[in-house]
Amino acid sequence: MTTIESSTRTTEACGETVFGWILGMEQTAALYLGDRLGWYRSLAEEGPATAPELAARTGTASRYAREWLEHQAVSGMLTVDDPAAAPDARRFAIPDAHVPVLADLDSEAVLTPFARILVATLRRIDDLLEAYRTGGGVSWETFGDDAREGQAAQNRPLLRDALCRDHLPLLGDVDAALRAGGRVADVGLGEGWSAIGIARAYPTATVDGFDVDAASVDAARRHAADDGVADRVTVHRAGIETAEAGAYDLVCAFECLHDMPDPVGVLAAMRRAVAPGGTVLIMDEKVADAFAPDGDEIERLFYGFSLMCCLPDGMSTPGSVGTGTVMRRGTLEAYAREAGFTTVEVLDELDHEIFRFYRLG
Repeated sequence: MTTIESSTRTTEACGETVFGWILGMEQTAALYLGDRLGWYRSLAEEGPATAPELAARTGTASRYAREWLEHQAVSGMLTVDDPAAAPDARRFAIPDAHVPVLADLDSEAVLTPFARILVATLRRIDDLLEAYRTGGGVSWETFGDDAREGQAAQNRPLLRDALCRDHLPLLGDVDAALRAGGRVADVGLGEGWSAIGIARAYPTATVDGFDVDAASVDAARRHAADDGVADRVTVHRAGIETAEAGAYDLVCAFECLHDMPDPVGVLAAMRRAVAPGGTVLIMDEKVADAFAPDGDEIERLFYGFSLMCCLPDGMSTPGSVGTGTVMRRGTLEAYAREAGFTTVEVLDELDHEIFRFYRLG
């Protein structure tokens, strides 16, 4: 193979890759529209529809519904009964196997909330450009409702349901303490689904949730009330450093430590809050132990969110360490040691595709 042939093939391969990215961008926008306009849910819950029928069901415009339906069929997400029919007579359906991914927000397979987060960050692209030029940041609050709600919705099936069904029971001492009416401090609780899930699964346990974002705190309180656990879930608009020392059987932080400008300070406060014999539990991204340019799709996913959301949010606080989403095991271990912990145990028995659990001691 000549140098010219090699260069051409490399250029062609690069072009194919970038073209795939462009298609992905378009499809993410369509995913967002289908989620936010209720089109996926209508097809899943009310059955197949023509464009006029879907528009009437959802209070949207028929011509736009038709274009979206055809796009989704061409993209393989929907089926159509008769492609040769007149445009407004074609009836589209969502396959049963696609419903958990596209329309069921209680499913652990759901992915539509990711589109909300990405669209929210793109709305602030000028702010992101400025942050990249100056070293500043873009806060979670600035990204707005779609980012906060998308993050909460994406993690809800795990934090509200699977966490206490599949994971915490494998930690015998933690499970026993919570069944005996233990106290929990949930750090960076967001919209509250982890605290709510623990309260639902352990009827005598009490949870104090801590978060500094006002909108998240309001949402967490509302969700706790709606789920009937507000008597045992107390949400504080404050950091964990305000918690009572030595008071908690479980102090946990689920997928938030990498966002924090001062993770060492947070971990030190968690260490002060845990009772003797209690557990400090961290759940964060399951990335490789070291950087390598041949990282897998999960690594690419988290680098993408770091570029667009997590790193800018962390950098929005002056003096931030700027961890970013890709917090590797060695980074967490270094933070934990500086915070006064002597052991960091990876809990391999709490297996998850994209998250890793750590017990700090």
